[in-house]
Amino acid sequence: MKLKPLFTVIVLAIIGLLINTLFFWLWVPKVYIDHFVYSLPLLYAVFGLLSTVILFVLLIVQQKNVDYVGYTFLLLTSLKMIVAYTFLRPILETDLSKSAIEKVNFLIVFIYFLAIETIVTIRILNNKQ
Repeated sequence: MKLKPLFTVIVLAIIGLLINTLFFWLWVPKVYIDHFVYSLPLLYAVFGLLSTVILFVLLIVQQKNVDYVGYTFLLLTSLKMIVAYTFLRPILETDLSKSAIEKVNFLIVFIYFLAIETIVTIRILNNKQ
């Protein structure tokens, strides 16, 4: 089994975390960041782990029957959305005006990892890995 897709997710997660941290350090006041429900490293670790697990399962499915990779991707991504919503609920319930930045950041991180998973899954389906 080729593990290059897993390595790709880990590297892109680290790069995304560094860029996001740099952005916050330069443009977002520390007062806002201090009130975040989840820290940036925790958010990236959770989504990175979920993406790694999804792609690992897809690689196993590819070995057994490549025809089910797409269906498995849809199922696992749906389950990931449920987990993401569970993580998002405490942020949504926060009444602070400062939580808007965290809500947007959460959405951006979710979309970032979804894009990574989608691109890597397309590569798996095209057998370019």
